[in-house]
Amino acid sequence: MDMARNMGLAVKNSFPNTNMVIDRFHVVRLVIDAMQHMRVSLRWEAIKQENIAVALAKETGEKYIPETLSNGDTLRELLARSRYLLYKTEVDWSINQAKRANLLFNKYPLLKKAYHLTLQFRAIYEGKCRTKALAQFKEWKNKVEIAKIEHFNTAVNSLEYHLDNILNFFNNRNTNANAESFNSKIKNFRANLRGVTDIHFFLFRLEKLFA
Repeated sequence: MDMARNMGLAVKNSFPNTNMVIDRFHVVRLVIDAMQHMRVSLRWEAIKQENIAVALAKETGEKYIPETLSNGDTLRELLARSRYLLYKTEVDWSINQAKRANLLFNKYPLLKKAYHLTLQFRAIYEGKCRTKALAQFKEWKNKVEIAKIEHFNTAVNSLEYHLDNILNFFNNRNTNANAESFNSKIKNFRANLRGVTDIHFFLFRLEKLFA
């Protein structure tokens, strides 16, 4: 399941003897979202600084020309276009993504640290031992504290609160990836229809398309 408290209460009431597992997708996404939130914050700061520079140029009657990096991006464009490369590992980057990442990390070394912390967290899920995973979680938390990256604090607090159920994953490596994938297909199908008015017909179409 995900980290929703209402779902946890429902499971406890309905299945009191079961072991709850926080699905790895939701856990990893929490950490990735923290990293992306950091990137977005940096982008808004770059936009703010650019707006200030534009206003100063207007006051002096000059035309504002933003700084252009070696790949042709401005600073705000660099931060906007780096979104998807931060989801990938370094070996999966294209040539252009690798160039953009190099520029990004040179400009923002703390974001580079956040990216590598995210990769290290994802690597924890490659293991199969609960005890080892617990030790790796603690080690990762210490690295986050040393790095002093504010955007990871909320993620760390959530992980600590749900840690027992997160570690239950390593008992049998249970996941609901198939259900999440199917749920995503349903959401996309519904979005393409611009909403649903006839529920029975909608379910009929789902059955014919996906059953």
